[in-house]
Amino acid sequence: MTPTVSLDAVQVLALAAAGLGIGAGLKRLFPLLERLNLPTAILGGFVLALVQFVLRDRVLNFRVETWLRDLLMIAFFTTVGFGARLSLLRRGGVPVLLFFGLAVVGALAQNALGVGLARAFGLHPLLGVASGSVALTGGPATALAFGAEFEKLGVAGASGFGLASAMFGIVSGGLLGGFLGGRFVARAPKAALLERPASEAPESPALEPGRVLPMVALLAVTMGLGSLVSTALAGAGVVLPAYVGAMLVAAVVRNVDDARRRPLISEAHLEVLGEAALQLFIVMALLTLQLWALVNLALPAVAMLAAQVVLVAALSALVFRVMGRDHEAAVTASGYVGFMLGTTANAVACMNELTGKYGPAPRAWFIVPLVGAFLIDFANSVLVTWLMNVFGR
Repeated sequence: MTPTVSLDAVQVLALAAAGLGIGAGLKRLFPLLERLNLPTAILGGFVLALVQFVLRDRVLNFRVETWLRDLLMIAFFTTVGFGARLSLLRRGGVPVLLFFGLAVVGALAQNALGVGLARAFGLHPLLGVASGSVALTGGPATALAFGAEFEKLGVAGASGFGLASAMFGIVSGGLLGGFLGGRFVARAPKAALLERPASEAPESPALEPGRVLPMVALLAVTMGLGSLVSTALAGAGVVLPAYVGAMLVAAVVRNVDDARRRPLISEAHLEVLGEAALQLFIVMALLTLQLWALVNLALPAVAMLAAQVVLVAALSALVFRVMGRDHEAAVTASGYVGFMLGTTANAVACMNELTGKYGPAPRAWFIVPLVGAFLIDFANSVLVTWLMNVFGR
């Protein structure tokens, strides 16, 4: 019998930090990985997931504590919520609505493709939905939530099928988003293609140590209030990721603070906290990814998911064209791939890789998290609920 080792939250945190080092080291050792724009956190986390997969049921099994992973996820998306300022929304209203429309089109296309292929393989149509926008646009939490509802309607194995599909999407989105984004950057106007040497990168603004603790306290209080909102939404039967409540509260707090004569919130400090939470969360998420579940996917499921990857890649080219064919559009399209196949954290990691190399994209950084972490989740829940009623009768 293979022994099992339990890793507590502190040990998982140490592994996540080591994963970041592994990812950075691999990119230095193999420059091709850098040219493919693979995010450091995704690369390192995937290596740790592969190691766990190789050892499983042969040498050693791991039982990983996940509460710190989930806490970091909520912390990151809370910092995203602090960026949802009404002044920015007024300025970027049309691009936000346009990108949101493209995301809705993507979710519709994923389900149409999934249902069509499920029927072609003789499977229940809802399995096509489970491997479509439920798992890919929605992510693992949505896959589990709706999978349980599908199983109540007699669709056996919907939860496991959806969860495995979500894992496939996370890996695909994380590896593909930066690569495709880099291709789009190369097609953008030449002025936007000037790669910025590390020695010429602008320095981050000086952070005041005395402002760190107040921002950490604000972040914690906002997350606590957000958990109450998420609980209320769940009680009302609304299926959304756990971080949505915290994002909503953060957006309210930020706009109330903006109305003050002397705002208290330090955006620079919150960005640093959010970036740290994001990088560690991504490695932890991949560390807890059960790759062995993907091995058990039957041939029809693999074919269905491969088709979904091709679909999103094609849609990302449409996003690049519709959003303006410039550097901002390239970064936006990269984020689109990240959250339409995996999660918003994937999207942000891919965008971060591109902006760190080719320059800032403030419009993309506002649009993609707002749509990918908030608006599309609402729309996707409504769409999937409708499909559940159509095919579950």
